[in-house]
Amino acid sequence: MKISVVIPMYNSSRTILKTLDSIKNQTVLPFEIIVIDDGSADNSSIIVEDYIKAHSDLKIKLFKKNNGGVSTARNRGIKEAKGNWIALLDSDDEWLPNKLERQINILETNPNIDFLATNRNGEHFSKILWKNLKHLTRISPKVLLVKNFFSPPTVIFRTDIVSKIGYFDEKQRYAEEGNYFIRIAKEYNCYLLNESLVMTGSGKSHYGDSGLSGNLKEMEKGELKNIKDALNFKIINKIEYLFLVCFSILKFIRRILIVKLRGK
Repeated sequence: MKISVVIPMYNSSRTILKTLDSIKNQTVLPFEIIVIDDGSADNSSIIVEDYIKAHSDLKIKLFKKNNGGVSTARNRGIKEAKGNWIALLDSDDEWLPNKLERQINILETNPNIDFLATNRNGEHFSKILWKNLKHLTRISPKVLLVKNFFSPPTVIFRTDIVSKIGYFDEKQRYAEEGNYFIRIAKEYNCYLLNESLVMTGSGKSHYGDSGLSGNLKEMEKGELKNIKDALNFKIINKIEYLFLVCFSILKFIRRILIVKLRGK
C-alpha cells in the first residue's frame, strides 16, 4: 500500500509541527506527505520548509496556493497524490503512533473495504439509533445522515474512488466533508474501526469552538443541504427526508443549549 497523506494548512504555525511529528512517529510510515498551504498569512510555510530540510527521510511535498478554503486545499492535495490510498489529516490534529498500522492491518485482512475511518478523542460507540456498532462496522449513507462518524483526519480511502465520486464540493463551506463521505458511502464499502486513534482540534470540542465547526447555524445549513442532496441522490425517500430534517433540527437545538451552558 502506498499511502499519500493530504494536509490542508492555513495559519497553522502553532500546530503544524505536532501534526507532522505525529506522522513521523507512526509505526508504519506513509508513502508521501502532501501539505497544501491555503494562502496562510503567518509563517506556516517557512516552518514546513524547515521541517522538510530537517527530515529528509520523509517524503514531504509543500504546495502553496491562494486562499480558497479547506475543500480547495484538500482537492489540490488529492490531485497531487501519487499513492493508491489517501489519508486525510488537518493541520491542528494528531495521529496516535499506531494509527496507520491499525488501518493497514484491517485493510489487508478485509480487501473488500474501500474506505476506513476510526474514532477520535477517546470515543467509543456501541449503538446509533437502530444499529449496533461492532469493532468493525459497515456504515451506510443513511447512517451518516443520522450521525457523521467519519471525521476527515481519521479516514483513509482508495485513490481511484475519486475518478467516480469526484472531489469535495468547493462551494460548500460547512459540513462539506459529510456531503463527500455520503456520496462515497452510496457507491463504496465504507467502514468504521471502533478504536480511537486520532486527536482532533487540539482537544477542543467537536462543535461550538473556533474554526469552521464553530459556526453552529452555518453547520446546520450545511447538514440540511446534505439531507436534501441525499433525497435528490435517491439515498432516502420523502418520509425519511422529513424525519432526518426534524432530527437534525433537534440536534441543532441541543448543540445550542450545550454551548450556552458551557459558556456559563
